[in-house]
Amino acid sequence: MIAEGGLASLWLAAALSLLQLFLGAAALRPGGEQLLRAVRPVAMAQGVLAALAFLILIWLFLRTDLSVQLVAANSHSAKPWLYKFAGAWGNHEGSMLLWVTVLAVAGAIVALFERRLLKNTLAATLAAQAAIGLGFYAFLLFASNPFTRLSPVPVEGNGLNPLLQDPGLAFHPPTLYFGYVGISVAFSFAVGALVTRDVGPAFARAMRPWVLGAWIFLTLGIAAGSYWAYYELGWGGWWFWDPVENASLMPWLAATALLHSVTVLATRDGLRAWTIMLAVVAFSMSMIGTFLVRSGILTSVHAFAVDPQRGAFILALLVLYIGGALALFGLRVGTVKEGARFDLVSREGALVVNNLLLTVILGVVFVGTLYPLVVEAVTGEKLSVGPPYFNSAAGPVALILVAIMGMGALLRWRSDRLKELGNRIAIPVLISAAALFAIILLAPGTRILPLLGLAVSAGVAAASIAPLWKRNLRRTPIFIYGMVIAHLGIAVSMAGMASESAFTKETLVAASPGQTMHVGGFNVRFDGVEPIAGPNWTAIEARLTARRGEGGAPFELRPQARMFSSPPTPTSEAAIATRWDGQLYIAIGEEDEQGRWQLRLWWKPFVTLIWFGGGLVALGGVLSLIGRLRRERKAAAKAAEAEDAPPASLPGKEALA
Repeated sequence: MIAEGGLASLWLAAALSLLQLFLGAAALRPGGEQLLRAVRPVAMAQGVLAALAFLILIWLFLRTDLSVQLVAANSHSAKPWLYKFAGAWGNHEGSMLLWVTVLAVAGAIVALFERRLLKNTLAATLAAQAAIGLGFYAFLLFASNPFTRLSPVPVEGNGLNPLLQDPGLAFHPPTLYFGYVGISVAFSFAVGALVTRDVGPAFARAMRPWVLGAWIFLTLGIAAGSYWAYYELGWGGWWFWDPVENASLMPWLAATALLHSVTVLATRDGLRAWTIMLAVVAFSMSMIGTFLVRSGILTSVHAFAVDPQRGAFILALLVLYIGGALALFGLRVGTVKEGARFDLVSREGALVVNNLLLTVILGVVFVGTLYPLVVEAVTGEKLSVGPPYFNSAAGPVALILVAIMGMGALLRWRSDRLKELGNRIAIPVLISAAALFAIILLAPGTRILPLLGLAVSAGVAAASIAPLWKRNLRRTPIFIYGMVIAHLGIAVSMAGMASESAFTKETLVAASPGQTMHVGGFNVRFDGVEPIAGPNWTAIEARLTARRGEGGAPFELRPQARMFSSPPTPTSEAAIATRWDGQLYIAIGEEDEQGRWQLRLWWKPFVTLIWFGGGLVALGGVLSLIGRLRRERKAAAKAAEAEDAPPASLPGKEALA
């Protein structure tokens, strides 16, 4: 009866979502203010029930309850417990249940803690959140029930896709989902503000933590997914421009632009229309990402193949939500009043330019991702859009974007002077020029895009810490540190990307035991292979001894070619040795007729800066979130004290005399 309890919880949560939509909409009508009191507990109860349904699904996977069809299709009794746990969302139905659970819990948090919005705006926000959730509840209950029973009960389950049997599965999808759902909450705030014509700083301050939180999780999820693919797939690349990778990148680009716009609106009362528009775009990109990954239209590690009926259901939700969002924006954008004005040469002006460039990159990725799908649907012809298109089209724009980002932190709000700006950016520009000439002298022949990337990243790193110059560091607000660290992280990641692209060395050999290979200053001796066995796999493991140069200390590397039995799948487990200046990366292939083994060796200088920079970006976001929340809490406390303070006494007649 455990599975039936989960299904009952899901039905009750869906019913409460419908009730929440009705109450929230009714509260907007004249005389409906009292209904808002009922909306909050309904939203909280819905979050509890959705969470209960998801916890029941996890319990079914941990028990390996093979009477449940989803468990039998995606689990196995011999699987380690971590993959039984994470396997609850390593499939289509479970991942969608996770999606709607996070959405419902987020709505409950808004209902429980949000006190900054006007009551009618909050009612509209909760109604919009319920409307989003209702479609996904319907999808789960009518097209993708995760609690369907199976009869007869199989003796053993099919197991989880071996490429997903990695600790990354426990971290990567949930962080992306937290990001997607955070964007949906921000979108609900935007809908609420549009409906009630309440687009202003108060709405932006309520919305900003959700945008910032979503952006942090998306950053972590993208960085973790990049490293997961890098070490798990054995191809030696950190970004493949796979459509599923792009499905998470597109919402991140939109959320980055939205984050800057909502900050300007919250603190300077500017970019009102930009904020609303970007909230719609970011939500649309998260919906498109969900459609691409969960509709079965793509073939990828994370794109679960499903039947056309489910794909059509998700497509219908996509059209309904994005179409409705765009229609509402078109109808109500005329009611959004103009915010505070600013000069082109100002921090706001730089942020507008950044938003435009982010939109251009988003368009490049969007077209490159969806164009092959459209062509195949119309003509039946299969096309492939790969790294050459994305790198050549988005790379130059990204360089300009990062350069303006570094300059924007040095601009004043509202208005600035070009002469004064020139004095402030002189040092970063000189550092970029010095880096450019140094690379040309020390590494002649470096391709133009990586060369410019390294030069720009050096200057932006200097510009990123410039806001701390001449400041009392002890009294500097935490969110300033967050901005500095996030911008510095972008520069660090760009330096890692450019270094990996410019200086990677690769060796591909068919090696016999005892043979020595050379790559990037390393000598690697192939000592042989041996069979080994894991919990639910067998493998051929290569034994290699490497040393750097002639006098370096030897160290071992052991790449594996694994074979999983359930389902039968071969995988490659790369061996990676990390050094301060890069990584030695080795993957083993198949044995040929002469008894030689295919080995691929890479030396990737400073590749770890890519993920270290991503961690800095996320850390900067966390510090910014903490700093902003602390500042708002202090401001609210001061306002409350001012309201409670007795009015100043007026002078008496004697004093006037």
